[in-house]
Amino acid sequence: MTGRLPVQFIWLEHGRGLEAPRQQSEGAAGVDLLAALAVSETMTIAPGKRALVPTGMAIALPPGYEAQVRPRSGLAAKHGVTVLNTPGTIDADYRGEIKVILINLGEAPFEIRRGDRIAQMVVAPVTAVQFELREALDETQRGSGGFGSTGR
Repeated sequence: MTGRLPVQFIWLEHGRGLEAPRQQSEGAAGVDLLAALAVSETMTIAPGKRALVPTGMAIALPPGYEAQVRPRSGLAAKHGVTVLNTPGTIDADYRGEIKVILINLGEAPFEIRRGDRIAQMVVAPVTAVQFELREALDETQRGSGGFGSTGR
């Protein structure tokens, strides 16, 4: 990995003492987000239910960037727990606490404790767009073919 994009962050009171976000390997795209629950607190997500899990942190992304909150593959594969609004988008001008909406699609209750890795966050550049109204769009081989139109 070459240069690193500086992203400012603060700990909110309930996040103090958690490990700062960092890429866990040289080739990692994301950083783990940790549950900022009280030390004595356990959050249980029943099968089919969802929960809003606090991370105890807020960030200040540079203009022209977003952060995407994504599932951790291990939680999904082993427990059926995933991020409900995948990917969740954190805009560059948002300064509130990052919270993660987890859903338990598994068959057993899932317990979360302070410091558990609950999701990952990827910071990415954003392309500013401007939509231009036209009378028609250019033709393509696919055309207006939708879901499944190009094969399995």
